[in-house]
Amino acid sequence: MKKVLFVDCCMREESRTRILANSFLESIEPEIELTHLELTKLDLKPLVNEFYHDREVILKSKNLNHPRFKYAHQLSQADEVIVAAPFWDLTFPALLKIYIENCTVDGITFKSSEDGLEGICKANNLFYLTTRGGFYTDDPMEQAFPHMNAITKFFGIKNFYGLAADGMDVKGFDSKKSLDEACEKARKLAKKI
Repeated sequence: MKKVLFVDCCMREESRTRILANSFLESIEPEIELTHLELTKLDLKPLVNEFYHDREVILKSKNLNHPRFKYAHQLSQADEVIVAAPFWDLTFPALLKIYIENCTVDGITFKSSEDGLEGICKANNLFYLTTRGGFYTDDPMEQAFPHMNAITKFFGIKNFYGLAADGMDVKGFDSKKSLDEACEKARKLAKKI
């Protein structure tokens, strides 16, 4: 049975990004083991001060099974990864970055060798789903897709797929149509799992 990790960084219950994610999730074949991480309900902390120092001590002791690294292990062992987050400040909410920081663990999601750093996650695909207030497809100001694509490669995940609904907050634009079209694409994209 495939292990599918859903990293949910939707910030509101009525989120348009959540609507997009639900369209994707509802189209996945039912024979999966789904882990749903709602980042807004987790006690995630940035790597600063004592929290950072404690992590360094644990890493030096080579205790990679420490509970502190449970999210890194989940990510590393997933067969497929879905990330849903709104487009904020040209990328995504800081909470997603904090999650990624906590998953970036040498020996779990990547390893060091003489050739440099190598991703060791086993997932085939990372699907990144977002909604944007404006129009940012193919705009160099859009930094969420490049960042998530780079993270995908860094962790050794084979393929990155980004899907966005644009124009959600543009006056006079048919945002419902844009979201509906993105939801239809999400349903088709989910067949890759």
